Amino acid sequence: LYLGVGSGTHAEQTAKVMVEIERILIEKKPHLLVVVGDVNSTVAASIAASKLHIPIAHVEAGLRSFDRLMPEEINRILTDVISDYLFTTCEDGDNNLLKEGIPKEKIFFVGNVMIDTLKQLEQKARTHNTLERFSAKEKGYALLTLHRPSNVDDKETFENILKALKEIAQHIEVLFPVHPRTRKQIETMGLQDYFAGGKIRLLDPLGYLDFLNLMIHAKLVLTDSGGIQEETTVLGVPCLTLRNNTERPITITTGTNTLVGNDTNRIIAEANKIMNGTYKQGRIPELWDGQAAKRIVSVISEKLQ
Repeated sequence: LYLGVGSGTHAEQTAKVMVEIERILIEKKPHLLVVVGDVNSTVAASIAASKLHIPIAHVEAGLRSFDRLMPEEINRILTDVISDYLFTTCEDGDNNLLKEGIPKEKIFFVGNVMIDTLKQLEQKARTHNTLERFSAKEKGYALLTLHRPSNVDDKETFENILKALKEIAQHIEVLFPVHPRTRKQIETMGLQDYFAGGKIRLLDPLGYLDFLNLMIHAKLVLTDSGGIQEETTVLGVPCLTLRNNTERPITITTGTNTLVGNDTNRIIAEANKIMNGTYKQGRIPELWDGQAAKRIVSVISEKLQ
C-alpha cells in the first residue's frame, strides 16, 4: 500500500502513517496485518491495528542491537510487544523475544525473507552489465554504502571513516552509491577533497539488481546498513560494518561480517586482511534458503483457519 507519507520527523511520519493506515484498516477489515522490519511505518501500522483489535504478524521479529539510541530499535521492541505472530530470522531472535517475556507459542523461526528476494533475483542480477557500465573489474573494487545519521551527521566521525577509505582506495577502487542525504552532508561539511582523484567514485543511487550485481562481484563491502550484512553473508562476500553494534549478530558469528565501527585504523586493518586473503570464511545461516515466505504463509494459513 502506498500511503502518500513522505519524509519528516520520526513523530510526523509515525503519526501520518497511523492516520492513513487506520482509515484503510477500518474500510477493509482485514483478518490480519503483516508488517515487516523496523521502520516507522512498521510500528505505526502495528499500533493502529492493535487499537482496532486486528491481529499482527511481524516479519523479522526479535532483532536487537541493544542500542536504544537507534530509532529502529525502539520500533522493533514496540512492534514485537504488540504482535501476535512473531516470525524470526535466526535463533538469536527467538532468544531475545523469550528473554523479553514473549510467549513461546507466538514465536516462529522461519528464516529470512530478504534472502528469499536475493535468491529469486540473483541470477537475473548476474546478467546485468553493471560492471561494464561502471568500468569495474570483478573482485577489483570495494563497495561502500553509508547513510546512518550516527556516521554522516558528525563531521569528526564521518572524517574518521573517509580517512580509512582514502587509504583503502590506494590499493583498490571504491565504488560509493551515495544516498542523497549523505551527498548533502559531504557538501555541507566541505569533505569533497576526500573524493579528489577518482579512486573513491561517487555514484548515483542504484536499483536493486544493479546493486546486487556489484555486491556479488565486490572484493569487499563496507556498510552501515542492516540488510547488506545479511546479503553479503549469503553471497560469501566479506563485509565490514561501520557501526559499533548490530541487530544481526548471526552475520558475525556465522557469516562474513565484522564490526569495525568508525575507527580509522581498525577499518584499514580489517580491509587489509580481506585484500591479503586472510579474512575469515563464513557460512549461510540455518533456514536462509529462500523459503522463508512459504513458511510464513503456512503458519498464517494454519492459524487463520
